[in-house]
Amino acid sequence: MKRKTIDIITLGCSKNLVDSEQLMRQLNEAGYNVTHDSEKPEGEIAVINTCGFIGDAKEESINMILEFAQEKEEGNLEKLFVMGCLSERYLKELAIEIPQVDKFYGKFNWKELLKDLGKAYHDELHIERTLTTPGHYAYLKISEGCDRKCSYCAIPIITGHHVSRPIEEILDEVKYLVSQGVKEFQVIAQELTYYGIDLYKKQMLPELIERISDIPGVEWIRLHYAYPAHFPTDLFRVMRERDNVCKYMDIALQHISDNMLEHMRRHVTKEDTYRLIEQFRKEVPGIHLRTTLMVGHPGETEADFEELKEFVRKARFDRMGAFAYSEEEGTYAAEHYEDSVSAEEKQARLDELMDIQQGISSELSAAKVGKQLKVIIDRIEGDYYIGRTEFDSPEVDPEVLINRADQTLLIGHFYQIEVIDSDDFDLFGKII
Repeated sequence: MKRKTIDIITLGCSKNLVDSEQLMRQLNEAGYNVTHDSEKPEGEIAVINTCGFIGDAKEESINMILEFAQEKEEGNLEKLFVMGCLSERYLKELAIEIPQVDKFYGKFNWKELLKDLGKAYHDELHIERTLTTPGHYAYLKISEGCDRKCSYCAIPIITGHHVSRPIEEILDEVKYLVSQGVKEFQVIAQELTYYGIDLYKKQMLPELIERISDIPGVEWIRLHYAYPAHFPTDLFRVMRERDNVCKYMDIALQHISDNMLEHMRRHVTKEDTYRLIEQFRKEVPGIHLRTTLMVGHPGETEADFEELKEFVRKARFDRMGAFAYSEEEGTYAAEHYEDSVSAEEKQARLDELMDIQQGISSELSAAKVGKQLKVIIDRIEGDYYIGRTEFDSPEVDPEVLINRADQTLLIGHFYQIEVIDSDDFDLFGKII
């Protein structure tokens, strides 16, 4: 056990990761050595940043807490702290169930952890972070919370109302990160399109992205987690005109059947959805759309699911994820609907949907063979340099593999490649 060493374990989404990185910077300033995502405790203190989004994520968080609680009981750890979405929601219950944890914090009061360690929070470092990602890219969180009332989602219950960060503060953070070598920014929020409404009384996402793109050193900006209703269409112009705004949009559509969209309280129709996709592709030539869909929501009939499959075939999303409905207590769906689709049926629908998408992904990848693309190199793996194009977000999207035998490339640098081959998801390239 290393003295003055703290392990931080981050579970869940990239928004949690940003919180962990901010905490790590503060702990570094306080004189601690900090490790990230150790499988076993290395230091005298561990902090687990939990996720509480859906059943599987909650289970993973609880198992991780129990694992580290066991390590503490065996004397391999002196103190154990827990923060994040799960403890925000179930703080009292967890404190009773897992007494080995020294203290539980919510999602927003982690600064108290510093105080409990006898250290001060440094306000002047509030935009600084210790990056856990490769040094050339970072996640940029522009807001917290969500004002949408989707039937299945517990996020508003956990994180509360939408709160936008002021534009100037975000721009200062981008400038700081650029000075640290960051070139690529994954802009994240629970709901991007709502940005600015609380602070500026109007949707400000297009202006924010434009102003970030003006900062020297910002090479790529990629947008994650938009909502389809009342989409700020001025963003099309920004994406089209600005070379450093990636032609990429992560927009969770969830379903296409009007019956299901109504059940899910999405405030959008099938017709609206098709129109928005068409508008994207017309206004931003070359755009790659990523979406997330849900199967097995209460009330989903065979006919609804057939409609969803047809939608996936027609829309031909460049990137797609899907998950099965999981009942979350306190949500509208949990209180008003019966969880009517069996677990077996949910899984079967999920598998079928992803099979369709795999075929589409394979065709879209194959169509890129012979094309020239700009890539950034993330890492080395075996015989290959692993890179990404502007159409690929880290961790979730396809990658570009470039044989190491041919040349020496630098991590975090951009190169032009020609695509020479593809498989179901990834591309193979050579430097040109």
